[in-house]
Amino acid sequence: MNKVKFVFGKVTIISFIHYLRLIYRSAIFVTLLVFYIINKIQGKGTIIELIESNPAIIMIVWLVFALEMGFRFFPSKLESPGCQKQFAGNYQKSGKTEVKIQDNNASILVLLIWISFNMVFGALHMAGILDDGIMLLLCSLYSVCDVICILFFCPFQSWFMKNKCCSTCRIYNWDYAMMFTPLFFVQKSYLWTLLAMSFGLLIRWEITFYRHPERFSENTNDYLKCKNCTEKLCAHKNQLQRLWTQIEEYTVKKIDQLKK
Repeated sequence: MNKVKFVFGKVTIISFIHYLRLIYRSAIFVTLLVFYIINKIQGKGTIIELIESNPAIIMIVWLVFALEMGFRFFPSKLESPGCQKQFAGNYQKSGKTEVKIQDNNASILVLLIWISFNMVFGALHMAGILDDGIMLLLCSLYSVCDVICILFFCPFQSWFMKNKCCSTCRIYNWDYAMMFTPLFFVQKSYLWTLLAMSFGLLIRWEITFYRHPERFSENTNDYLKCKNCTEKLCAHKNQLQRLWTQIEEYTVKKIDQLKK
């Protein structure tokens, strides 16, 4: 397996790609935020108008996310097993026939919470309290949080789904649809194409799930077993948890020393 050195020793090439995504998505968010603040201070129109006055910006950002989603429609060794388990070529029969997907009901709860959460922003937008720029910033923020969920901490996994890792995640391919949800309220065709692609991924994922649930269950698909994982994100998360524990212990120790 190809590996590269990174921060905590070695990471898989798939994890390295996640880190790259975190970097350029963060850069996009910070850039949009700076532009938005400057525009508000100077009162020179909206951030949407600024972006549209620079078509190259639209093209680059659109291509980045369109290509990301495009790759998801096909099998790829450079994508996470979490989204690749839907493909027939990655179905490795375990010999068992009982499909066990414990987090399936929780996915409905996540869907309802996400829709309700974003309807608040949508209502504020329709009331004129939030502008298109805020909705665009919200999408960009979601894109950063998406990678943070993969690399560091996922509230959906910890609080709702209770799945062991991203590889077994029931809603892995919901990410782009969730990311671009705020674009529903922004009436721009080039943004709606991203929203349409994201919902295309979601619909295909759900159709595959209901037609071939055996591919999504670790009990029936050995591809989802830890021994066959090509991502090894759990190792990095465990390293981060140990590092955080060491920092907490060191801080407590120093505080105790200062009190003496």
